[in-house]
Amino acid sequence: MLLAIAAVFGSNHVAARVAFDHGSNVTTAVAFRSTGTALFVLALLVLNGISLRIPGRTFAHSVVVGLLIAVQSYCLYSAVALIPVALALLAFQTFPMLLALISWTAGGERPTRRVLLAMPVALVGLALALDAWGKSGDIAGRWAEVGAGVLWAMGASVSFALALYLITRWLGSMDGRLRSFLFMSVVAVVTLAGGTLAGGFALPVDGTGWLALALLTVFYGSAITSMFVLLPRLGAVNNAAVLNFEPIAVLGLAWLILGQAVAPLQIAGAFIVVGAIAWMGSGRR
Repeated sequence: MLLAIAAVFGSNHVAARVAFDHGSNVTTAVAFRSTGTALFVLALLVLNGISLRIPGRTFAHSVVVGLLIAVQSYCLYSAVALIPVALALLAFQTFPMLLALISWTAGGERPTRRVLLAMPVALVGLALALDAWGKSGDIAGRWAEVGAGVLWAMGASVSFALALYLITRWLGSMDGRLRSFLFMSVVAVVTLAGGTLAGGFALPVDGTGWLALALLTVFYGSAITSMFVLLPRLGAVNNAAVLNFEPIAVLGLAWLILGQAVAPLQIAGAFIVVGAIAWMGSGRR
């Protein structure tokens, strides 16, 4: 079940890249997937008779987290639009390390020795996966090629780490479906308002683009809802297993669907990143 959720998350990003290649843009993709997810979860809440009444303080906290998820969504899709999908997701997967540091800085538990050892190993693996030195050892040239996409992915990582920290601190007892509805509603409102004011929407130019846009909405909605429903029941080990398998799944999906291939050394780097982060998570209690 956990591997299936990871694969569905990855499928959403592959579908997004197809939509971008057929005329859509980041704002449109985020607006479609967040609105579709919010409506789907609202239907689940109504069918199950779950009250939508929320205390004012909890609602304010939910809006803050929703804004962070909106930033994360836009940044990650921007990265996917610029660099290979698997590489964008690998850069994004630094969020467990950032989450540990944020929690520590905010007065939480100090990272264990396992975490401190895993962090530099994961960063070395990330450098290999991103082919940071390029074929000629020209770091500046390689950065010019992938730097913008990596920065977008890192922005998504920071935003998601903050969101997870605040969910645990503020909203751990809230029903997962209600939490999903609130977050996705905030993302939808922000994206729709921003896109309308800036004239930033771009619809697909053909049937393939429309199909990709529909699929990314279905994939993301089902995956993110499953994650937020399961999150209170999962320990850190299982949570890492859900999310950190995603880049590995995407390596295969992007190769089959998009024709995006990476060198063997980059694949080795990808497994180093995921392995280091999974090892780091397995030591948490």
